[in-house]
Amino acid sequence: MAGTHQAIPRGQVTTPDRICAGYDVWLAGAALALTALGIVMVASASISIAERDFEDPFFYFSRQAMFLALGLGLAWGALQIEMRIWCRASPILLVLGISVLALILIPGVGREVNGSVRWLRFGSFGLQPSEPMKLFLILYLAGYLVRRSVEVRSVFSGFFKPMLVLGIIAGLLLLEPDYGTTVVIFTTALGMMFLAGVPFFRFMSWMSLVTLFLTALVFAAPYRLERLTTFVNPWADPFGSGFQLTQALIAIGRGEWFGVGLGNSIQKLFYLPEAHTDFLFAVLAEELGMVGIVVVIGLFSWVTWRAFAIARRAELVERLFEAYVAYGIGLLIGLQAFVNIGVNMGMLPTKGLTLPLMSYGGSSMLTHCLCVGVLLRIDFELRAGR
Repeated sequence: MAGTHQAIPRGQVTTPDRICAGYDVWLAGAALALTALGIVMVASASISIAERDFEDPFFYFSRQAMFLALGLGLAWGALQIEMRIWCRASPILLVLGISVLALILIPGVGREVNGSVRWLRFGSFGLQPSEPMKLFLILYLAGYLVRRSVEVRSVFSGFFKPMLVLGIIAGLLLLEPDYGTTVVIFTTALGMMFLAGVPFFRFMSWMSLVTLFLTALVFAAPYRLERLTTFVNPWADPFGSGFQLTQALIAIGRGEWFGVGLGNSIQKLFYLPEAHTDFLFAVLAEELGMVGIVVVIGLFSWVTWRAFAIARRAELVERLFEAYVAYGIGLLIGLQAFVNIGVNMGMLPTKGLTLPLMSYGGSSMLTHCLCVGVLLRIDFELRAGR
């Protein structure tokens, strides 16, 4: 097991490049397995739509391969950055993230896709600021929980201040609109606060308020309410509001135990919208069957568990910033994977969330690779005793 290696004496190792045993190879291996399986499935799910739209069947595959290469570079870069630097930079990163979220709402700056203004365009590439914002918030909140640990546990204002920051971020996200990311960010932040020792009654009170707020937002927007009612019974309108979900369920049902074979999906042939992004899991289930589903869920469970194990080790040696960052990343990856898979299987209302490390999308791939790199750096520093 990765967690059984002895710590490296302080001062013996100066950089992660000096020793292979200093890494959590099981965490890195699971993350790489998810990216490898993801890029294969992106190629399979997008081949028809890429041929139709760009006359290049490997258009999305080649771009995703480039995003993955850049993501691996970011992960390697994160391995070289000491956690104390992340801690010092976290307030700056938070302000930067909020500023960019506000920037894309300026008319003519942000790019609109499918009715949402979520992207900044740089030539033929786009950046979705809400993706790195997830990591920036985790870093900032981890630093705040360390600096204000007593206040957070004992005084109302200690809990209210980060909730105010969350409210600002949520407001900007809802103006895009991006309800799914708002839910993930709120849940991740609340989970971090609970793990940091916020009293249970206060935590449940805020959780109830946040739930009421998010529920009110659903009923305030007709399209969100339609998604909720469609989720309850997608077969009531299978060729209208329930089309995407019914096609996803058909894909999963066709997969049975061992799937129809890699590349043999029928639903990806213009039946299932967003087959290579939000609904990649449905295509995977159709082509690889229950076996593929179990493998993917197992890999995400393992990554989440390793993140929590690293966080617990950091907590035991009183490296609290590192512990809260690891908890936050574990919550983020685990929760987003759970929501995406739940949506694909008809267990949750439709949300525009990617499957971490797997779905097509540059911003998502880069952010989650960076998250894994930060986790590996935390684990390395714990082993090195730094």
